[in-house]
Amino acid sequence: MGTQTPGVVQLTDRYLHQMTDLVYYNGEYLSKADMRVDPDERGWLLGDGVYDVVAAYRGTFVGLNTHVQRLARSQREAGITTLMPHDWSAIAHELLRQNGLDTMERAVVYIQVTRGVAPRAHAFPRAQVPPTVYAYARPFRALHEGATGCQAITVSDTRWSRCDIKSISLMANCMANQRAYEAGAYEAIFVRDGVVLEGTHTNVFAVIDGVVRTAPLTNYLLAGVTRGIILDLCRTQGIIFREATISEAEFRRAEEIFVTGTTTEVLPIVRLDGRPVAMGDVGVVTQRLQQLYFAAARAGTI
Repeated sequence: MGTQTPGVVQLTDRYLHQMTDLVYYNGEYLSKADMRVDPDERGWLLGDGVYDVVAAYRGTFVGLNTHVQRLARSQREAGITTLMPHDWSAIAHELLRQNGLDTMERAVVYIQVTRGVAPRAHAFPRAQVPPTVYAYARPFRALHEGATGCQAITVSDTRWSRCDIKSISLMANCMANQRAYEAGAYEAIFVRDGVVLEGTHTNVFAVIDGVVRTAPLTNYLLAGVTRGIILDLCRTQGIIFREATISEAEFRRAEEIFVTGTTTEVLPIVRLDGRPVAMGDVGVVTQRLQQLYFAAARAGTI
């Protein structure tokens, strides 16, 4: 296990230990202890499903409609087309309320949809089966508080070529993030053919020659909701930005690096592969975007 630099956080710090009891499962609210998963559930057997995660600040969700739209897109791209309508907004608010999280400083709702229950086979079930739907809520902590920045490592991207689908099949991401954890880092950043793409559970930004840069959307990275919010904030606040390919060489000389995500929020990376990013401090652009993001999230304007 790698040593951890003071002030640097790791993945295991993300969620509080408090676990909530009430979940949503196939149209019902029930105790997690009463939930039963069929052994032929394709999500369990094959990782054949999609998911999304949305954060709430004292009961106010951030980008809920965008998350719901992204979940629907993931379902379409995965061919999970038989899902009956669900009022995800009402479900998310109800999970917060019944679990006593609607006044919590930070909480998250996880939603998962799989292809359903059918005898194990790689091809889709011949007869239409209802998808399996599962959602839960839990609190999470702010990683930026008390932290002077985080470490990251770079790894070769060996994932499949449909990273734009938010699939529950995350073994490659888990293996890469474990490498980061063992190195005492928070995140592993995927590099493919010399191009920086995204982290195992975050989008990646760099300030290069004074310009905020992030990789353009392709099938090799996820359209992060927080990513989109940051670009909108740059646009409205007059911060120069570009959605443009970032080479590994450019990335290593960046003035600032930060990662974004639903529970990661806006998190500075001050060390990359064991070396300081620029002077090893949190940059002024990152600090400004942090402040803008948290102000907007708490005000419910994003």
